[in-house]
Amino acid sequence: MADSDFYQVLGVARDASEDDIKKAYRSLARKHHPDLNPDNKKASEAKFKEIQEAYDTLGEPEKRVQYDRFGKAAGQAGFNPGAAPGGQNPWFGHNQAGSTIHFDFNDLFNNMHAGQPQGQPGAGQAAGFGPEPSGGIFDEILSKVRGGRPKKKPRETAASIAEPFHAKINVPFMTAVKGGETAIDITFDAGDTETLSLKVPAGSTSGQKLRLRGKGAMNNRGERGDLIVEVIVDPHPFFKIDGRDLSLEVPITVDEALLGVRLEVPTLDGLRTVPIPAGTSSGGRLRLKGQGVPARGETPVGDLYVVTKIVLPKSIDEATKLKLEELKSALNTKPREGLWK
Repeated sequence: MADSDFYQVLGVARDASEDDIKKAYRSLARKHHPDLNPDNKKASEAKFKEIQEAYDTLGEPEKRVQYDRFGKAAGQAGFNPGAAPGGQNPWFGHNQAGSTIHFDFNDLFNNMHAGQPQGQPGAGQAAGFGPEPSGGIFDEILSKVRGGRPKKKPRETAASIAEPFHAKINVPFMTAVKGGETAIDITFDAGDTETLSLKVPAGSTSGQKLRLRGKGAMNNRGERGDLIVEVIVDPHPFFKIDGRDLSLEVPITVDEALLGVRLEVPTLDGLRTVPIPAGTSSGGRLRLKGQGVPARGETPVGDLYVVTKIVLPKSIDEATKLKLEELKSALNTKPREGLWK
């Protein structure tokens, strides 16, 4: 970037107008803005900085004049644009010996109009500051003599580029997990509402952000930024999500827990028969490999865990109680023995 030519950076000719320079800056700034290039942010930041530096100089007439005459040295600290070889300034300042150098503005302006026919505007009028020479260092000199500075047009900065608009959207569980499209209603700060179609990638999770290019709010130049949507996955009636894995709570009876049973359980692809082993306790976990959240990019597919929950009857009759007493004696189970030692 240190050796780059500012005109080449903006892709304009050296005699380009202010409007041409501004248009080139707008186009390049939007193209290389880091927020619009998240996959190559480091390179975009470097390029954007180079574009901004070029426009900071060429976008201001005074700086552009000095750059055209002296190159990038004009922007360095301590630079004296009038310094001539040998340390002497031909317009004002001090020579090497420290004595003040004087010059006559009348001579300067008369020399500027030398050869101009008498009677035409500008001829011999420098002493009274009549018609002014235009452009370059002379505007700067005249401005300093009058105690002011040349008027500058407001400079465009990166802040004037359309900024992304942020929103949150609730996405149905199955749409987020399996992928699909969903309609979203976006209300912008100005109160305008727009209905958009959002493509949700398979395996999307809460907190994930999706970008819709050119669908955001409009800035004061009529340019639309991007829309960044944060996904919030709606809960499911029976599936629970943990990263890439899913879990499903399945109620079973006492006899099913003791004797074992084959049950149909839901998966993302429909019902599937799974065996519940005999002697399964409440809270037991049965893993169904590859039945969780689908793979996405380099992230592998998750698993589905069937979690058993033993359900007891709210009341039993006397005959059942006697049978349970007999069962208790037969099983002779002591689940808490030695647990608290």
